[in-house]
Parts: sequence; structure tokens; C-alpha cells
Amino acid sequence: MINAESIRYSLRNLNHRKGRSFLTVFSILVGIATIFIFLSFGIGLYNYTQNLASGGSADKVLIMAKGLSGATGVDNGINLTDSDLRVVKRVAGVYKATGAYTQVVQTNYRDEKKYAFLISYDPTNPILLESFNAKIYNGRFLQSGDTRDIILGYNYMIDGKIFKKGLSINDEIKINGTKLKVVGFLTSIGNPQDDSNIYISNDYFKTMYPNKNSYAELIAKVDMKNVDNVVSNIERALRNERNQKIGEEDFYVESFQSLLDSYASVLNIIIGFVVLIALISVLVSAINTANTMVTSVLERFKEIGVLKSIGARNSEIFGIFLFESSFLGFVAGILGVSLGFIMTSVGASILKNIGLSFLSPFYSVWLFAGCILFATLTGAISGVIPAVRASKINTVDALRYE
Repeated sequence: MINAESIRYSLRNLNHRKGRSFLTVFSILVGIATIFIFLSFGIGLYNYTQNLASGGSADKVLIMAKGLSGATGVDNGINLTDSDLRVVKRVAGVYKATGAYTQVVQTNYRDEKKYAFLISYDPTNPILLESFNAKIYNGRFLQSGDTRDIILGYNYMIDGKIFKKGLSINDEIKINGTKLKVVGFLTSIGNPQDDSNIYISNDYFKTMYPNKNSYAELIAKVDMKNVDNVVSNIERALRNERNQKIGEEDFYVESFQSLLDSYASVLNIIIGFVVLIALISVLVSAINTANTMVTSVLERFKEIGVLKSIGARNSEIFGIFLFESSFLGFVAGILGVSLGFIMTSVGASILKNIGLSFLSPFYSVWLFAGCILFATLTGAISGVIPAVRASKINTVDALRYE
């Protein structure tokens, strides 16, 4: 449909109309860059949630009291006690279960004072840490019988993140006036809150807070093939224990997979909405490209007549104009993904520096190639009608055109 000479002719024409070609390319590349940015970050978030779902959280169930008592240390009268934990452990399909305490505490290191969440867990049954795939970056996990020992989130090691000077293994910090020794640091989880938590054993938490009689949450490891039924069984057992009717529960039971599915559903809506806006932008760009090509046909009416008079076939004229619009889309695609890659790389670096490393973009050959192909097809489709119109111009009428 188009030979090498026709391609050279098309490229010379696009170069001759640099200003218009640039504006056409720019209008498409903005939409392509937007699509690239949100797809790369969107896929990155999907991969993050999938890693959580397929990792240590896949077989975990969370039981929490309705209200705010667990996270803030404010007693709202709704408790999760050792009695509730024993009930959960007896439910069919529950392999093991544990409770975790949470308390907002004042921490002091040298002359600095900060507030943080103190979270406890059972070192002999570390389901809590398993639920978010926690790993030790430096030092060790807590052990049974540890007293005055803590492990810290990743950010405590970094200068300026929490304290001016990052902490090291065996450093001591004060928590509500009590000196505790650092025995380990967790790897980065990817958000500032989790990476700023302090972890202690359940036994020593009870020593520090003897009047604390309610767990912040219970976590159970269950039969992964039958999670929904186990959740229902836990709800029924706790209702019976607490003498409550269906719909009147002062607690809720939810699998981590269900929480991740809810998160993914919201993410679907957000990403879909943003990509829709980007597609509208590309549609406007396609209309602009079509307008550019129509104008080009009108400006080159007599030129087309000359080409036909020296033997150019309709298919060759069609190919010239279709190539021009496709080439503009191709160039816009390359520039769009390049701009998108630069912006996502800079954004990922900024997010990592502020502690949001889980918001990292995902790159693949298919993402780059797909966006470039999409831009090329956008340019080609928008140029079809002008190309058809150019190919059907009457030679005599074109030569007469002024």
C-alpha cells in the first residue's frame, strides 16, 4: 500500500509542517502518559495486594470489637478477652489463634519525644507478624520470656524519619518512662504508620499495663480452603458466648482476603475512573488528529492532483495520509510512555522517601508496547476518513483547485 518513496515523502511533509505536527503529537502524548502513569501505579498496587493475599495473610481471620477501644487505648466498654480467645480456638477450622494488645505511648530517645503505637504479640505464636509478611531486617524477633526487649519498625533506623539520629541494635529508648532495649528491626512494610510501630511481647505488655483487660484484636489462622465457613462459625460461637443475636454483635469477624478484595474493588473503581478520563483525553486527541489530517488534505488538494496525474494510485494516496497519521500516533506513543516513565520514576522516588514505598509502579514490556501500539492505532484510526477522502479526489478537479 505504501513504498519507501511514499514514506520519505510523508516524512518530508510532516517536517514541513512541524508546528502542526508537534501540536498533534502533544495532544496524544498527554493522554498516553496519563494512561501509562495510572496503569503502572495501578498494576503495582494490584501486585502488592496479590502478594499479601498469596502470602502470610491468605489464611488469617481478624476479630475486632466494634468501636475505637483497641487502636486508641480508649475504653468504650466493648472487650475482647481471654475467654473470647478460647472460644475462637475451639472453632472447627481454626488451627491456632492469638490476641494482640495496642496502646498509644510516649517514646523518648535522647532529648526527643514522639508518640507511637505499641503493639504486642505472642512470640510463640506470631500470627500477627505473619499476617503482613513481617521479616527481620536487622537483629532478631522477640523470644518467649523476653522482658524489656522490643523490635521496631523500619523507619526507626533511618536518620530524620522518626528521631534525628536513627537507632541501632541494643540502643535503649524510654516508653512511658520505662527503658526498653532494641533487639530487632523489621523490613519496610511500605507505609509510614506500619513502619513506625513498636512491638513487644504480650507477657511484658501485661506487666507494663496490668489493668489492660481487652485485646485490640484477635487473629486466627484457619483452613484456607474453607475460610468463609470458618468466619461464619467464629461469628456464631462468639454470639453464643456473648449472648447476642444476629445483627446485634458488638464485634466483627473478617478474613484478610475479604479486606483485600474490598480494597481491590475500590481500587478498580478509582483506576477505572481515571483511565476513563485519560481515554476521553485520547479521544479528543484523535479528533484533533483527524482535524489536522482533514486540513492537510484541503491544503494539499492540488498537490494530490499532481501526484495522481503522474501515476499515483488511489491506494498509494490513501497509504500516504494513513501513514502520516499513524506515524504521528507512533511518535506520540513513544514520547508519552517516556514522559510517563520519567514521571512515575520520580513519583516512586518521592513516595519511597516519605515512607510510601508500597505505592510503587510496575513496568513491563507489554505496558510500554501496549501504550505505543494504542497511540499508533489512535493515530491510524483518526486518519482513515481523511485518507479515504484524499484517495478519492478527482484528478482534474484537483489540478483546477486554487
